[in-house]
This record gives sequence, structure tokens and C-alpha cells, in this order.
Amino acid sequence: MPFKPSATEILEHARTGASTAGRVFGEPIERDGVTVVPVAVIRGGGGGGAGSGSPEGGDKVDGEGSGGGFGFTASPAGVFVIRDGDAHWRPALNVNRIVAGGQLLGLAAILVIGTALRRRR
Repeated sequence: MPFKPSATEILEHARTGASTAGRVFGEPIERDGVTVVPVAVIRGGGGGGAGSGSPEGGDKVDGEGSGGGFGFTASPAGVFVIRDGDAHWRPALNVNRIVAGGQLLGLAAILVIGTALRRRR
């Protein structure tokens, strides 16, 4: 018989997995007197379910149910650089976000210029 964890067990596993500091701060890297601590942004979500009985609509149901699930995403936030007792934050550069922002700005400029030219006529 396959293992069927309950929705509560699934969500508890997701909660404990997401709360570990090691999932946010990576292992420090030390070279030539400089320590670099990588930092990530972790996002997660979960769901659950249950069952038993039949719906009030009159359809016959066998009286079982289940459900559950969770997922996580991680993206780099940057690094802390520690040198001679001073810590400095160096954010990660997300080129895709910069390109998307530039495209949106360009589209907005085209729309504004088009509207201004139509009004001028």
C-alpha cells in the first residue's frame, strides 16, 4: 500500500523546510581574508485538502478524499562581503528584470508620443 501523508503532515513539512536559515543564507566562502555570504530570497506556498461524506447536491460519492502539496522558489538576492571587520551588501543584478523594465518604459513612451501626435493633428 503506498504511503499517503495527510494534508496536515504535508503542510508541516513545508513549514519546517521553509524556516531553515541555511536555505536563505548559503555557506560562507572565505578566500584571502575576505568572507562572502550568499543570500537568497525564498518564496513558498502550500495547500491542503480533506474529504469524506457526500455533497449536498445529491451525487453519490464514495466518501474518500485527499490532497495537499507545496512548492518553493529561490532567487539570488546578493552577498554580504566581509573584509577587515566591515560588512558590505552587494545586491544581485537581475538582467531580465532590467530588460523587462526597459521594454515597458519604451512601450509607455511610444503610447504617449502616439497620443500627443494624434492630438496635434
